[in-house]
Amino acid sequence: MNATVTGFVGLPVISSAERLEQFIRMSDFDHPTLVVDSSAIVGQYHALKSGLGRAKIHYAVKANPEREIVRKLAAEGCGFDAASRAEIELCLSQGAAPEDISFGNTIKRPRDIAFAYQAGIALFAADAEEELHKLAEHAPGAKVYIRVVVENTEADWPLSRKFGCAPEKVLSLLGMVRDLGLVPHGLSFHVGSQTREPVMWTGVLDQVAAVWRDAQAAGFDLQLLNIGGGFPADYGQGEVPHSTYAAEVMRMVEARFDNVPVIMAEPGRGLVAEAGMIAAEVLLVSKKSDTDTYRWVYLDIGKFSGLAETMDEAIRYQFITDRDHEMTGPCVLAGPSCDSADVLYEKRPVQLPVGLCAGDRLIIRACGAYTSTYSSVGFNGFPPLDVVVI
Repeated sequence: MNATVTGFVGLPVISSAERLEQFIRMSDFDHPTLVVDSSAIVGQYHALKSGLGRAKIHYAVKANPEREIVRKLAAEGCGFDAASRAEIELCLSQGAAPEDISFGNTIKRPRDIAFAYQAGIALFAADAEEELHKLAEHAPGAKVYIRVVVENTEADWPLSRKFGCAPEKVLSLLGMVRDLGLVPHGLSFHVGSQTREPVMWTGVLDQVAAVWRDAQAAGFDLQLLNIGGGFPADYGQGEVPHSTYAAEVMRMVEARFDNVPVIMAEPGRGLVAEAGMIAAEVLLVSKKSDTDTYRWVYLDIGKFSGLAETMDEAIRYQFITDRDHEMTGPCVLAGPSCDSADVLYEKRPVQLPVGLCAGDRLIIRACGAYTSTYSSVGFNGFPPLDVVVI
């Protein structure tokens, strides 16, 4: 923890959002700082677990790899989806068992595969022939699940192109897994990050179910269906309660895959986003001309220091200021760097108090996921996002 925090002497039992806001208001920070309520993450884990039923949760570590978060989830019996050797080492160091970790990145260094295998990791993702050859050489006998490309995702942050193979390629890859002495263990997919309603899973599940049936008909005794992430956070749009959402997704999964021995889910955003808030500061409020309709509000945090998910304005963060009792007006919101791409919201301006000025504190809600991990190291000399776990 690099932040300088002062003024916190204990808080009463209140909601996580209130606790985070009060902590930030009672503290001073040297830099933009993400404050995370770890107890809220544990609560969210149990909410999702109650809805997912028999599905095993593997937390997507990339969403927020803070050691305290990983340690607490490991203590609760959570599994982990790791994308790198560093994430595997983190999980093991915080008490996760090797059998509870999957190496879910389909693009891996051979030496990282070897490390994971020697550490006891037995479950690997793949989507290409060359990756299978690497696994056969460096993780002989490992269990492999093939990631499938899905189309027509309705997520706010689609993930349909970079990872996975076309459905018509799955059977040949499963055959290659078997021929190389590996175990053709299952299939995986990702419906897309921030899939706001359970009904949005329908088309994707239908696509994957067709591939699953084809694999069974071809004689593959698949044991694992990895449904990935997609579980949403509430960014002010009033999402379905988490346990209800998870239960509805599982109802649809079970209806299409009623004989699957093992179901795995990999929530990241849905586990940690709402448990974090960022303390930021207004650096400048200006207009480009006297006739402009919008003010430009520049913050000490931007795309390159934690708010990368504002790209294409896909994730719409909510803001708290000390002037929320004042009249509001539309603003273009931008970061501090000398890069013209560092504009957060312009297509859909943000309503902020008209009296907002330099030096005012601004709190950004639901920032526990994909902020600290997207924060660059020293771009334009601005420091990476500090993190405090309470």
